[in-house]
Amino acid sequence: MSLSVQLRHAFPGFALDVDFTAPPGVTALFGRSGSGKSTVVNAVAGLLRPQAGRIALDGRVLCHIGPGADRPVWQPPHRRHLGYVFQEGRLFPHLTVRQNLRYGRWFAARREAARPDRAEFAHVVEMLGIGALLERRPLALSGGEKQRVAIGRALLCRPGLLLMDEPLAALDEARKAEILPYLERLRDDTVVPILFVSHAMSEVARLATTVVVMDAGRVLRAGAATEILSDPAAVPLLGVREAGSLLTGRLLTHHDDGLTEVQISAGRLLLPHLPGAPGTRMRIRIEAQDVILSRTRPEGLSALNILPATVSALHVGQGPGVTVQLRAGEDLILARVTRRSATALGLQPGMSCFGVIKSVSVAQGDVGLAAAENAP
Repeated sequence: MSLSVQLRHAFPGFALDVDFTAPPGVTALFGRSGSGKSTVVNAVAGLLRPQAGRIALDGRVLCHIGPGADRPVWQPPHRRHLGYVFQEGRLFPHLTVRQNLRYGRWFAARREAARPDRAEFAHVVEMLGIGALLERRPLALSGGEKQRVAIGRALLCRPGLLLMDEPLAALDEARKAEILPYLERLRDDTVVPILFVSHAMSEVARLATTVVVMDAGRVLRAGAATEILSDPAAVPLLGVREAGSLLTGRLLTHHDDGLTEVQISAGRLLLPHLPGAPGTRMRIRIEAQDVILSRTRPEGLSALNILPATVSALHVGQGPGVTVQLRAGEDLILARVTRRSATALGLQPGMSCFGVIKSVSVAQGDVGLAAAENAP
């Protein structure tokens, strides 16, 4: 199921003009505050009527107005069959968690003229880990718990698409760490596509399968997350300090010294202890500034991760830095070095080298679960 979005709308001092397609999975709208991300989501939800545009979900036209629309179409929000999770949970305060969830289930049953599905209710409760919260009221919940309940209510509405507008923005780091694994499970265990708004690269790297980069109301880049995040030419758009790449691996073993060994396509990584059993598929973000390059295999280093690689591309920025794209096995890795270092090493595409990564440079928040190979 895919979402097609074409929108044009002018505000005082700001103009939105976007055109992108969101395939199945999690599509992240990424950009700085004020780039138009939330405006796009509100237009998809039907909370904003654009001056011109066409929005279609799996071929079902939700909106088609303006020039070129022979027969204007405008589906109101309640007819679009979408779920929306805001920055705050927006739960009904006078209802328990169970009753909030039942509202979503009732809404879907009423729309479909069918009896509520108890098995579906139980599955959502189990997937989001909210079974112990069912008899509480929202005031007795933490921020992360409220967001999980809000997601459950949205899912029980049986949406064709789930909209999430910076659902982690109001949470502290501890609550974000609590809820991210549930969002990963949501990505991997359901067939509902998700449009996810964020300006935090760590969230995008953990969750997204597709990335749409926005700025000043325009789409600058769009594509698979692994391609966009590992493209050296995209670094100025994503932010130099945010630049990094995604690797997928399989957890091999936990060592007695507190390190976890992960198999990737280019070899093995040793990282600070990661949760999970051997065989678990992991998604690892490596920041470009944490990768050191060497023309020959280094010896006598404290760094434990040394990966053979080939230089694929280089991007020279306006400052003193150069972003280098490496191919290591089947993965693409970014390294950020100075121009002086790039010149001294004689870096050029096709050259063999080694990427060196300190184990302790990979933060716990940059490692998450990857979709199982047979996931929907």
